[in-house]
Amino acid sequence: METKTKTAFLYDERYFWHDTGSSVLFFPPGEFLQPDGTAESPESKRRVKNLLEMSSYIKHLEIMHPRAATKEEVGAFHTTAYIERIKTMSDNGGGDAGGYTPFGRGSYEIAMLSAGGAITAVDAVMRGEVTNAYVLTRPPGHHAEADSGAGYCIFNNVAVASHYARKQYGITRIMILDWDVHHGNGTEDAFYSDPNTLFISLHQENNFPNDRGYAEHIGEGAGKGYTVNVPLPVGTSNAGYLYAFDRVVLPIAEQFKPELILISAGQDPNCYDPLARMMVTADCFGEMMKRIKQLAERHCDGRVVACHEGGYSTAYVPFCTLRVIEALRGIESGIEDPFWAITLKNMPRINQLLPHQEEQIEQVAKVQSAYWKLT
Repeated sequence: METKTKTAFLYDERYFWHDTGSSVLFFPPGEFLQPDGTAESPESKRRVKNLLEMSSYIKHLEIMHPRAATKEEVGAFHTTAYIERIKTMSDNGGGDAGGYTPFGRGSYEIAMLSAGGAITAVDAVMRGEVTNAYVLTRPPGHHAEADSGAGYCIFNNVAVASHYARKQYGITRIMILDWDVHHGNGTEDAFYSDPNTLFISLHQENNFPNDRGYAEHIGEGAGKGYTVNVPLPVGTSNAGYLYAFDRVVLPIAEQFKPELILISAGQDPNCYDPLARMMVTADCFGEMMKRIKQLAERHCDGRVVACHEGGYSTAYVPFCTLRVIEALRGIESGIEDPFWAITLKNMPRINQLLPHQEEQIEQVAKVQSAYWKLT
């Protein structure tokens, strides 16, 4: 049944031309490491667009094209020296932004366009042109610090968009939810002392970066309690993620009452991801977004902007992302998850909350109960 929701889908062909060179997963080629494409290749992103087109689901979406962010907009979070360093390296053939974030010639302009995609979506949502939006941002952003890149991220798209939304539209309360399997360290640092930004990260514990994303990392100063880290054990499946949503994420968000919700949508907690060890299926990504959409409808007129982050299974990420977009739009595609019937449904714990997973989520609730009502 048709809904009144209007969902924007933003992408640019140049996103897929961002060159990350060759590597072995995330290591540079070496004596015994035969060169391969990087894990952060364009294919898992390009195939999202391809699936939308081949299924004709794209007809349900408002297609928008991003503008490039300005230096001033990106500079609301990143230092001028860092921005200029990236531009210089890009103009001279490429380099590494830091924390193994390789890029080639022209990636500065593409990274500015990626940050601009998040800004374009914020404009469309805040002006009421659409209800919500999905941006196929590349390069991703949530690991990027103010003066350094990391984990394939050059500019922090969500952090830049958050600063823009606050300046341009006078928003007081912004919620950033990061369900990428890796901790969103750059975004956390951007708002660690900010009581007007609620940052929640669900991630695989002790994956990347090192020593980040512990439950005890709750913010500082006036921002104490406004950073919520939910580190999840290896092997956490649909049941664990949804329990974390219902036990921690949603109760805190309901009390915060966001005026805008930004999502770092990394579909790398999926069962087939080469850089993670989690067991989330496509349908669970859809369920998480359905919960967020309902939250947004209660508090901020449905305003949600999701920006693509990680997700390195070129086969499965498109189906996971399709479910996210379906939930935003409120219309099902009718496309079945082809991997469910063959293998996933036979995994005995795919929809089972294990005791140690529940215990770890309860520990997060205990830490956060000093700042929020979690009964």
